[in-house]
Amino acid sequence: MQNDIALFTELCDELFKLEADKPVAEPIPTSKLYSRLDLSLNTEGVIDEDLKSTLKQIIKSTPKTASKSFFNQLFGGRVDKATLGDLLAVMLNNSMYTYKVAGPQVGIEKQVLKEIASLAGYAEESDGTFAPGGSMSNMMALIMARDAKNDTIRVEGLSSKMTLYTSATSHYSISKNAALTGIGRSQVRLVSTNEKGEMLVEHLDELIKKDISNSYQPFFVNATAGTTVLGAFDDITAISKVCKKHKLWLHVDGAYCGSVIFSKMYKHLIKGLEFSDSFSVNAHKMLGTPLSCSIIITQHKAQLHQSFSNEADYLYQTDSDDFNLGKTSLQCGRRNDALKIWTLWKSIGTKGLEKIVDKQFEMAQIARDYITNNKDYELYSFNDSISVCFNYKGIPANELCTALYENSELMVGFGKFSNNEFVRMVTVNSLLEREDIYNFFETLEAFVSEKMLKTITS
Repeated sequence: MQNDIALFTELCDELFKLEADKPVAEPIPTSKLYSRLDLSLNTEGVIDEDLKSTLKQIIKSTPKTASKSFFNQLFGGRVDKATLGDLLAVMLNNSMYTYKVAGPQVGIEKQVLKEIASLAGYAEESDGTFAPGGSMSNMMALIMARDAKNDTIRVEGLSSKMTLYTSATSHYSISKNAALTGIGRSQVRLVSTNEKGEMLVEHLDELIKKDISNSYQPFFVNATAGTTVLGAFDDITAISKVCKKHKLWLHVDGAYCGSVIFSKMYKHLIKGLEFSDSFSVNAHKMLGTPLSCSIIITQHKAQLHQSFSNEADYLYQTDSDDFNLGKTSLQCGRRNDALKIWTLWKSIGTKGLEKIVDKQFEMAQIARDYITNNKDYELYSFNDSISVCFNYKGIPANELCTALYENSELMVGFGKFSNNEFVRMVTVNSLLEREDIYNFFETLEAFVSEKMLKTITS
């Protein structure tokens, strides 16, 4: 094992060097992947030097998500103390379903959940769990809402058409989860949004009333704290009033930007969160922990247990249900995702997490200022968002982003809203500085000037 740890350190050094010298990996076309890299699995193993050589080639060709040229997804960067926690979790290799096999790691998870619930304004008896991603967090909320509306479904299955509501700009997992849980995609009502992508509460109320009059059974509303494309925040307070009137479960999907609960400056964006029934947040996004670190909490601890518990004498042999986390989890065997956020939180404190969140809004504002001060750009996004959406010199966004990627210049994606397509630059990497934002635009402009426009004109 010591030799493999030494090899791991050597490979990390190789990765750090590549991130500095070649921050955007040269992409391998899918048609050439298996000819460029030896990914074969054979009857006989390879010697250590051959394995090391292959691993270095794989590292070289893998996208560098921690580099300061990666703006492509809703995660990025590498926060050291969080990475330490994840590496330690791998070495300890505990499964989180019982206290007997996880020991104090259970206490670590429960402490993180308790503090998140407190920041959300939830009651002290609230509870939660770690899910294998934001999509599954949303599924857990939907299941709890379904069971809260009709507690016979878990045993007897669906016997009537239930309807759920989410904005037209919400995450695709809502419709996907409706299909997976037997609700059906056709029973998902997409609520219209305003010019920012925020849910129109009046339309939500209209849809619910219409379904009730048609003998459907409304049960669940999903509000979004940070839409995937523009990073918009739904009005939780207004939505909660509609939910209360119709007795519907309100879930707040904060996978992208729910971490604003740590910020005094930006917590107003989720005003009214304390009126929700459940809330999810991904620490691997705004807080920068390694993938994945997805948290869901609820004010209804009994419902969490009722929806996900199942007796198993071969597992639950000691201790109370409160410390046997498999009783409130979607999974049985489950890796320890709590340790990475705990080591980060423990090392820098709540104030340190606040600085991480605030830094991303600061970088986004620097980017927006640059765009608005340059006539060659057109801005599509707004303040209080870490998604910076723009176009440059009228070049189609998908062509520009693809060309930057294929030429190993920058990794940045594109998005669409209200019939507009644009570059979507995400400043979720808390390690970015002002010069990194400027370098992004300088790299883009130089590439367009030196390569792309020449190609277009020729």
